Amino acid sequence: MLKIHILKRILISTAALFAIFVIYLIPNNNDIYVSLDIKDDFKKEYVYLLNDNNLLGRASVYVTSENTNDLISELIDVLIIDGKKESSIPNGFRSILPSDTLLNGVIIDGNKAKLDFNFHLLDISEYLEMPMIESILYTITEIPSIDSIEISIDGVPLTKLPKSNINIPKVIDRDFGINKIYNITSLSGITKVVEYYVAKYNNNHYYVPVTKYINDSKDKIKIIIEDMVSSNLYEQSLMSYINSNTKLVNSTIEDDTMKLFFNNSIMNFDDNDILEEVIETISLSVKDNYDVSNLVFYVDDKEFYKSVIKSIE
Repeated sequence: MLKIHILKRILISTAALFAIFVIYLIPNNNDIYVSLDIKDDFKKEYVYLLNDNNLLGRASVYVTSENTNDLISELIDVLIIDGKKESSIPNGFRSILPSDTLLNGVIIDGNKAKLDFNFHLLDISEYLEMPMIESILYTITEIPSIDSIEISIDGVPLTKLPKSNINIPKVIDRDFGINKIYNITSLSGITKVVEYYVAKYNNNHYYVPVTKYINDSKDKIKIIIEDMVSSNLYEQSLMSYINSNTKLVNSTIEDDTMKLFFNNSIMNFDDNDILEEVIETISLSVKDNYDVSNLVFYVDDKEFYKSVIKSIE
Protein backbone atom coordinates (compact mmCIF):
# COMPACT_ATOMS: atom_id res chain seq x y z
CA MET A 1 0.00 0.00 0.00
CA LEU A 2 2.81 2.36 0.90
CA LYS A 3 4.53 1.63 -2.40
CA ILE A 4 1.34 2.40 -4.34
CA HIS A 5 0.91 5.69 -2.45
CA ILE A 6 4.50 6.72 -3.17
CA LEU A 7 4.11 5.77 -6.84
CA LYS A 8 0.98 7.94 -7.16
CA ARG A 9 2.80 10.90 -5.62
CA ILE A 10 5.67 10.46 -8.06
CA LEU A 11 3.27 10.31 -11.01
CA ILE A 12 1.40 13.43 -9.84
CA SER A 13 4.65 15.35 -9.33
CA THR A 14 5.94 14.30 -12.74
CA ALA A 15 2.69 15.39 -14.41
CA ALA A 16 2.84 18.76 -12.64
CA LEU A 17 6.41 19.34 -13.72
CA PHE A 18 5.53 18.42 -17.30
CA ALA A 19 2.61 20.87 -17.28
CA ILE A 20 4.85 23.66 -15.98
CA PHE A 21 7.41 22.83 -18.67
CA VAL A 22 4.78 23.02 -21.45
CA ILE A 23 3.44 26.34 -20.14
CA TYR A 24 6.99 27.71 -20.08
CA LEU A 25 7.64 26.68 -23.68
CA ILE A 26 4.38 28.00 -25.12
CA PRO A 27 4.20 31.82 -25.02
CA ASN A 28 0.97 33.48 -24.03
CA ASN A 29 -0.83 35.96 -26.29
CA ASN A 30 0.94 38.90 -24.70
CA ASP A 31 4.35 37.43 -25.61
CA ILE A 32 3.25 36.96 -29.23
CA TYR A 33 1.86 40.48 -29.38
CA VAL A 34 5.12 41.97 -28.12
CA SER A 35 7.14 39.88 -30.59
CA LEU A 36 5.03 41.17 -33.48
CA ASP A 37 5.47 44.74 -32.30
CA ILE A 38 9.25 44.34 -32.28
CA LYS A 39 9.21 42.88 -35.79
CA ASP A 40 7.17 45.82 -37.05
CA ASP A 41 9.93 48.18 -35.91
CA PHE A 42 12.36 46.72 -38.46
CA LYS A 43 12.63 47.60 -42.13
CA LYS A 44 14.72 46.12 -44.94
CA GLU A 45 17.62 48.00 -46.49
CA TYR A 46 20.35 46.97 -48.92
CA VAL A 47 24.09 46.94 -48.36
CA TYR A 48 26.97 45.89 -50.61
CA LEU A 49 29.25 43.30 -49.04
CA LEU A 50 32.04 41.02 -50.27
CA ASN A 51 31.12 37.53 -51.40
CA ASP A 52 33.36 34.47 -51.67
CA ASN A 53 34.76 35.73 -54.98
CA ASN A 54 35.63 39.17 -53.56
CA LEU A 55 32.85 40.77 -55.56
CA LEU A 56 30.44 43.22 -53.94
CA GLY A 57 26.95 41.75 -53.83
CA ARG A 58 23.63 43.33 -52.92
CA ALA A 59 22.53 41.92 -49.56
CA SER A 60 19.45 42.78 -47.52
CA VAL A 61 19.62 43.58 -43.81
CA TYR A 62 17.04 44.73 -41.28
CA VAL A 63 17.47 48.09 -39.56
CA THR A 64 15.55 50.16 -37.03
CA SER A 65 16.68 53.75 -37.72
CA GLU A 66 14.08 56.23 -38.90
CA ASN A 67 15.96 59.42 -39.81
CA THR A 68 18.59 59.47 -42.55
CA ASN A 69 21.60 60.30 -40.34
CA ASP A 70 20.93 57.39 -37.99
CA LEU A 71 20.21 55.07 -40.91
CA ILE A 72 23.55 55.91 -42.53
CA SER A 73 25.37 55.20 -39.26
CA GLU A 74 23.56 51.88 -38.88
CA LEU A 75 24.37 50.81 -42.45
CA ILE A 76 28.04 51.76 -42.02
CA ASP A 77 28.11 49.56 -38.89
CA VAL A 78 27.13 46.62 -41.11
CA LEU A 79 30.11 47.31 -43.39
CA ILE A 80 32.66 47.28 -40.53
CA ILE A 81 34.48 44.01 -39.85
CA ASP A 82 33.49 42.68 -36.40
CA GLY A 83 31.19 45.71 -36.08
CA LYS A 84 28.04 46.19 -34.02
CA LYS A 85 25.83 44.77 -36.79
CA GLU A 86 27.96 41.73 -37.62
CA SER A 87 25.16 39.36 -36.59
CA SER A 88 22.83 40.86 -39.21
CA ILE A 89 25.10 39.94 -42.15
CA PRO A 90 23.60 37.16 -44.31
CA ASN A 91 25.53 33.93 -44.83
CA GLY A 92 27.93 34.08 -47.77
CA PHE A 93 28.89 37.72 -47.21
CA ARG A 94 31.53 39.52 -45.19
CA SER A 95 32.18 43.14 -44.25
CA ILE A 96 34.98 45.17 -45.83
CA LEU A 97 35.72 48.24 -43.66
CA PRO A 98 38.64 47.74 -41.21
CA SER A 99 37.54 46.72 -37.73
CA ASP A 100 38.72 49.89 -35.96
CA THR A 101 36.87 52.18 -38.37
CA LEU A 102 34.66 54.82 -36.76
CA LEU A 103 32.18 57.10 -38.45
CA ASN A 104 32.94 60.45 -36.79
CA GLY A 105 29.91 62.20 -38.21
CA VAL A 106 27.33 62.55 -40.97
CA ILE A 107 26.12 65.76 -42.60
CA ILE A 108 23.26 65.70 -45.10
CA ASP A 109 23.58 68.41 -47.75
CA GLY A 110 20.60 68.17 -50.09
CA ASN A 111 20.91 64.78 -51.82
CA LYS A 112 24.53 64.40 -50.73
CA ALA A 113 25.83 62.66 -47.61
CA LYS A 114 29.14 63.90 -46.17
CA LEU A 115 30.80 61.09 -44.24
CA ASP A 116 33.75 61.73 -41.92
CA PHE A 117 35.71 58.64 -40.78
CA ASN A 118 38.66 58.16 -38.48
CA PHE A 119 42.05 57.27 -40.00
CA HIS A 120 41.53 53.53 -39.50
CA LEU A 121 39.33 53.52 -42.61
CA LEU A 122 42.58 53.44 -44.59
CA ASP A 123 43.99 50.40 -42.73
CA ILE A 124 43.16 48.21 -45.70
CA SER A 125 45.10 46.40 -48.42
CA GLU A 126 45.78 48.07 -51.75
CA TYR A 127 43.61 45.45 -53.46
CA LEU A 128 40.55 46.34 -51.37
CA GLU A 129 40.85 50.14 -51.38
CA MET A 130 38.64 50.60 -54.44
CA PRO A 131 36.00 47.99 -53.43
CA MET A 132 35.82 49.67 -50.01
CA ILE A 133 34.86 53.01 -51.59
CA GLU A 134 32.40 51.25 -53.89
CA SER A 135 30.82 49.44 -50.94
CA ILE A 136 30.26 52.68 -49.02
CA LEU A 137 29.01 54.51 -52.12
CA TYR A 138 26.51 51.89 -53.30
CA THR A 139 25.24 51.16 -49.80
CA ILE A 140 24.54 54.78 -48.90
CA THR A 141 23.05 55.68 -52.30
CA GLU A 142 20.52 52.86 -51.89
CA ILE A 143 18.78 55.37 -49.61
CA PRO A 144 16.27 57.05 -51.98
CA SER A 145 17.06 60.59 -50.77
CA ILE A 146 20.85 60.23 -51.25
CA ASP A 147 22.48 60.17 -54.68
CA SER A 148 26.10 61.08 -53.87
CA ILE A 149 28.63 61.06 -51.03
CA GLU A 150 31.75 62.88 -49.87
CA ILE A 151 34.32 61.01 -47.77
CA SER A 152 36.76 62.69 -45.40
CA ILE A 153 39.30 61.34 -42.92
CA ASP A 154 39.32 63.22 -39.62
CA GLY A 155 38.03 66.30 -41.44
CA VAL A 156 40.37 66.09 -44.47
CA PRO A 157 38.68 65.27 -47.82
CA LEU A 158 39.75 61.92 -49.26
CA THR A 159 40.67 62.48 -52.91
CA LYS A 160 43.40 59.85 -53.36
CA LEU A 161 43.60 56.26 -52.17
CA PRO A 162 46.98 56.15 -50.36
CA LYS A 163 48.12 52.62 -51.21
CA SER A 164 47.01 52.38 -54.85
CA ASN A 165 47.54 56.12 -55.55
CA ILE A 166 44.22 56.26 -57.39
CA ASN A 167 42.55 59.67 -57.49
CA ILE A 168 38.86 59.71 -56.60
CA PRO A 169 36.36 62.58 -56.99
CA LYS A 170 35.55 64.72 -53.98
CA VAL A 171 31.86 64.11 -54.70
CA ILE A 172 31.16 60.51 -55.69
CA ASP A 173 27.98 59.18 -57.27
CA ARG A 174 27.12 55.89 -58.94
CA ASP A 175 28.91 56.92 -62.12
CA PHE A 176 31.98 55.88 -60.13
CA GLY A 177 31.03 52.25 -60.83
CA ILE A 178 31.33 49.00 -58.91
CA ASN A 179 33.06 45.66 -59.61
CA LYS A 180 34.70 47.32 -62.62
CA ILE A 181 35.70 45.39 -65.75
CA TYR A 182 37.64 47.04 -68.58
CA ASN A 183 37.20 45.46 -72.00
CA ILE A 184 38.37 48.19 -74.35
CA THR A 185 40.56 48.30 -77.43
CA SER A 186 40.53 52.07 -77.86
CA LEU A 187 40.48 55.11 -75.59
CA SER A 188 37.83 56.75 -77.78
CA GLY A 189 34.17 55.81 -77.90
CA ILE A 190 34.10 54.18 -74.47
CA THR A 191 30.69 53.25 -73.05
CA LYS A 192 30.14 52.54 -69.36
CA VAL A 193 27.27 50.18 -68.61
CA VAL A 194 26.15 48.58 -65.33
CA GLU A 195 24.73 45.07 -65.52
CA TYR A 196 23.29 43.01 -62.67
CA TYR A 197 23.76 39.25 -62.52
CA VAL A 198 22.53 36.49 -60.24
CA ALA A 199 24.82 34.80 -57.73
CA LYS A 200 23.97 32.02 -55.26
CA TYR A 201 25.03 30.96 -51.79
CA ASN A 202 23.59 27.56 -50.95
CA ASN A 203 19.94 27.89 -52.01
CA ASN A 204 19.75 31.68 -51.67
CA HIS A 205 20.28 33.98 -54.62
CA TYR A 206 21.27 37.63 -54.69
CA TYR A 207 22.36 40.21 -57.25
CA VAL A 208 25.82 41.43 -58.18
CA PRO A 209 26.37 44.61 -60.25
CA VAL A 210 29.21 44.72 -62.75
CA THR A 211 30.38 48.00 -64.32
CA LYS A 212 31.74 47.32 -67.79
CA TYR A 213 33.83 49.73 -69.84
CA ILE A 214 33.59 48.78 -73.51
CA ASN A 215 33.91 50.20 -77.03
CA ASP A 216 30.28 49.93 -78.12
CA SER A 217 28.06 52.74 -79.40
CA LYS A 218 24.72 50.90 -79.14
CA ASP A 219 22.02 51.95 -76.68
CA LYS A 220 22.86 50.68 -73.21
CA ILE A 221 19.67 48.65 -72.92
CA LYS A 222 20.60 46.74 -76.08
CA ILE A 223 24.06 46.04 -74.67
CA ILE A 224 22.55 44.86 -71.37
CA ILE A 225 20.08 42.44 -72.96
CA GLU A 226 22.61 41.12 -75.51
CA ASP A 227 25.16 40.44 -72.76
CA MET A 228 22.60 38.70 -70.56
CA VAL A 229 21.32 36.58 -73.46
CA SER A 230 24.72 35.65 -74.89
CA SER A 231 25.84 33.63 -71.88
CA ASN A 232 23.82 32.13 -69.04
CA LEU A 233 27.05 31.70 -67.09
CA TYR A 234 28.92 35.00 -67.02
CA GLU A 235 32.14 34.74 -64.99
CA GLN A 236 33.15 34.28 -61.37
CA SER A 237 29.94 32.34 -60.66
CA LEU A 238 27.65 35.08 -61.98
CA MET A 239 24.61 33.94 -63.93
CA SER A 240 21.90 35.25 -66.20
CA TYR A 241 18.53 33.51 -66.25
CA ILE A 242 17.40 35.00 -69.59
CA ASN A 243 16.60 32.44 -72.27
CA SER A 244 19.18 32.46 -75.08
CA ASN A 245 16.43 32.94 -77.69
CA THR A 246 15.16 36.15 -76.08
CA LYS A 247 15.20 39.20 -78.32
CA LEU A 248 14.65 42.85 -77.42
CA VAL A 249 12.46 43.92 -80.33
CA ASN A 250 12.17 47.60 -79.35
CA SER A 251 12.56 50.03 -76.45
CA THR A 252 11.11 53.49 -75.81
CA ILE A 253 11.18 56.09 -73.05
CA GLU A 254 8.02 58.13 -72.51
CA ASP A 255 6.92 60.20 -69.51
CA ASP A 256 9.58 58.84 -67.13
CA THR A 257 8.76 55.27 -68.19
CA MET A 258 10.90 52.85 -70.17
CA LYS A 259 9.03 50.29 -72.24
CA LEU A 260 10.79 47.12 -73.32
CA PHE A 261 9.29 44.95 -76.07
CA PHE A 262 10.41 41.31 -76.10
CA ASN A 263 9.55 38.22 -78.09
CA ASN A 264 7.89 35.45 -76.12
CA SER A 265 11.19 33.63 -75.47
CA ILE A 266 11.59 35.82 -72.38
CA MET A 267 8.77 33.82 -70.82
CA ASN A 268 9.29 30.82 -68.59
CA PHE A 269 7.06 28.38 -70.42
CA ASP A 270 6.66 26.09 -67.40
CA ASP A 271 4.34 28.62 -65.75
CA ASN A 272 3.78 31.14 -68.56
CA ASP A 273 5.48 33.88 -66.59
CA ILE A 274 8.72 35.86 -66.54
CA LEU A 275 11.16 34.60 -63.93
CA GLU A 276 11.65 36.87 -60.94
CA GLU A 277 15.43 36.75 -61.50
CA VAL A 278 14.97 38.00 -65.08
CA ILE A 279 12.75 40.89 -64.00
CA GLU A 280 15.13 41.86 -61.17
CA THR A 281 18.36 41.77 -63.19
CA ILE A 282 16.84 43.87 -65.96
CA SER A 283 15.10 46.29 -63.58
CA LEU A 284 18.21 46.87 -61.46
CA SER A 285 20.32 47.33 -64.59
CA VAL A 286 17.89 49.89 -66.02
CA LYS A 287 17.78 51.74 -62.69
CA ASP A 288 21.57 52.20 -62.68
CA ASN A 289 21.78 53.25 -66.34
CA TYR A 290 18.68 55.36 -66.98
CA ASP A 291 16.92 58.17 -65.16
CA VAL A 292 13.43 56.65 -65.30
CA SER A 293 11.01 55.71 -62.54
CA ASN A 294 8.99 52.92 -64.18
CA LEU A 295 9.79 49.95 -66.35
CA VAL A 296 7.16 48.09 -68.39
CA PHE A 297 7.74 44.67 -69.95
CA TYR A 298 5.87 43.88 -73.16
CA VAL A 299 5.69 40.40 -74.65
CA ASP A 300 4.54 40.14 -78.26
CA ASP A 301 3.35 43.78 -78.04
CA LYS A 302 1.13 43.10 -75.00
CA GLU A 303 1.87 44.72 -71.64
CA PHE A 304 2.91 41.95 -69.29
CA TYR A 305 4.57 43.44 -66.20
CA LYS A 306 5.20 46.91 -64.74
CA SER A 307 7.98 47.62 -62.26
CA VAL A 308 8.49 50.76 -60.18
CA ILE A 309 12.27 51.05 -60.08
CA LYS A 310 12.77 54.49 -58.61
CA SER A 311 10.65 56.35 -56.07
CA ILE A 312 9.71 59.95 -56.84
CA GLU A 313 10.89 62.26 -54.06
